[in-house]
This record gives sequence, structure tokens and C-alpha cells, in this order.
Amino acid sequence: MGRAAESTATPPRGDYLENLTTGVVILGAGLDVRYANPAAEQLLGVSRQQLAGRVLPEVVPGLGIITPLLARVRDTGQGFAPREVVIAARAGGEPDLALDCALTVFENSDGAHELLLEMADASRRLRIDREKALLAQLEASRSMVRQLAHELRNPLGGIRGAAQLLERQLESPAQKDYTALIIRESDRLVGLTTALLGPARAARKRLLNIHEQLEHVRQLIVAESGPELRVERDYDPSLPPLQLDRDLVIQAMLNLARNALGALEGRGRIVFRTRVVSNETIGHRRFRLGACVEIEDDGPGVPEALRETLFYPLVTGRPGGSGLGLAVAQELVNRHGGLIEYSSRPGRTVFRMLFPITEEPS
Repeated sequence: MGRAAESTATPPRGDYLENLTTGVVILGAGLDVRYANPAAEQLLGVSRQQLAGRVLPEVVPGLGIITPLLARVRDTGQGFAPREVVIAARAGGEPDLALDCALTVFENSDGAHELLLEMADASRRLRIDREKALLAQLEASRSMVRQLAHELRNPLGGIRGAAQLLERQLESPAQKDYTALIIRESDRLVGLTTALLGPARAARKRLLNIHEQLEHVRQLIVAESGPELRVERDYDPSLPPLQLDRDLVIQAMLNLARNALGALEGRGRIVFRTRVVSNETIGHRRFRLGACVEIEDDGPGVPEALRETLFYPLVTGRPGGSGLGLAVAQELVNRHGGLIEYSSRPGRTVFRMLFPITEEPS
């Protein structure tokens, strides 16, 4: 039921498969790869010479999830179309990839049955959906939190003023300790509401080399960390200057970096990375070029229970955390027309700041 595995270096399938933008892999009855087109090579991050004659999940472990489905399609003859198959471990350490797949059986020119696996990149669609959810989350939390912060500031000012008046009338140092505590806690809560409201001023943008800000943050993190933490950099020198507010961008980067530092608890690896990305969708707009700043750590990952609400204010997974760092960072990056997104699994969490390189969307 099928031929011996043939070399896929010179495909016998015709130019039409070679020129498709959809990834196509043809497999024998033993699920061995008979053919892979260039689009499949690009999607999977491996050459067809590496795939030839081998069982697909041996070369691309992330596709192990569809092995039972391939066997079912082979045995029943009925097609199947699994969506959003996530490949989490591709060659070369490339990012996670989500694929929409289609599995069918066909009879080749020799009368033997083979399996056809079609693959299309679903990562962009999923990321756009996530970005829309993040923007909706940002808008909802911004409105709710600012209203709450305004409601809190006036009573806190009254409490602080009353404590100061009371302190002047007290003679006992022990009693004054209580009023000092009230004043101190009132000031702390005022600081919290100020952080919730965000910086009062608008962004003051000018052309900057973002690597200078990133290096400043990296040096701060190195100073705050111990010998068991490695802080590495992987910068793209082709990244052009960006229209940025230096202080606001540094604060956003520092919030993300300290979040990674807290997740590692002083031991592990943090990577500061920059890349130029093309045809990038940021929020509801698509730009020809974008700048991607990544802060990666090899910690335990974001807890599953927090993943849908991670950028809401007061949401934190760390004891003693304020839950404001990521919410404020998202707000600051959004003031530059950008967005923060993330991917996380145990051993690899990456927060990505995306900035448009041009103000004009394509």
C-alpha cells in the first residue's frame, strides 16, 4: 500500500505544488514523508531532505499531536481539519507557530493510497485576535481604574488632613505614632492611585535609538541581580531610530524586565532582544515595518489562571506585588501607538513590545 520512501530533493509532484503558498506534505501509509513543498519547509523550519523518508513528528516534535489524526484518516479514508495546531519546539529555537491543517487520503498515479497534509500559518490571525482582546482589555481597565482612582483621591486627602490636625493636638509620642501611621498609609494609597491614573503628561516624542534605552534598563537589572542571573543581549543593528518618549519607554521596559527578574527569583537567564518585523499588525492597523523589543526569561511561566487577565491592574502572581507593572507598561507603550503581547510556557516567557517604525499604516 504505497511505495518505498523516495528522495524529496527533486519532487515528482509538479510545479503547481512547488509554487503553492500553502504548506503541503505527502506521506505514505507508514506516515513516512514522501514529499514536502517549499512552503512546508518554511513553515516547519526544516528542509525536505531532513524530512525525506522519516515519520513527521520525529523531525518536528510539535506535530506529534496530529499523529493519531493522520492514522485515523489513513484507516477510515475520511478527511479531517484540525485548527490551530501549536508547534512549540521548532528547529533553531524559532517562536511558537500555530497551524490550520487539512488531512485527506488520495490515490496516486500508481494506484497506491497516500496522505495529504495541508498547512496554513494561523499565527497572524490568532495574534490579531489576541491584540484586539488586549486593546479591549486596556480600554475597559483604563476607564474603570481612572474612575476608581478619582473617587479615592478626595477621601484620602481628607483623611490625611484630619490626621495632621489631630497630630498637632496630641502630646503623647505614642499617640502621634498612630497619626504618623495614618499619614504614611494615606500617602502610600495616594501614590497607588497616581500610578493607576498613569503619568499626567502626554508623550514627548523625539527620534531615539531604542538600544540606548534598552541598555540603560539592562544595566539597572544587572545591578539589581546576583551572580546566578545571566542577563544577555541580542540586538538587531539595522533597527532605525524611533519616535519615542525616552522616560516613558524606559519605564515600560523596566516594568517588564523587573517582572522577569521577579519570576526568576534571582536565578536563571534574561535576554534583551530587538528585531525589525515587516507587515506587522499592531492593534487595528497594519504597518509595513515595525520594531519588536523582546524581554525573555526562562522562568516557570505565567500561571494559567492569570493569562486572560494579566494586563488588568491589580492582577499579580507574586506575593507582595502591586499588580500595576504590566498594566502601566501597556499604557505607556500604547501612547506610542504600540502594544505589548506575550507568549509563555514553562522555561520560556517572552514579552514583546511592538512599535510602528512609520506612523503611516499600509
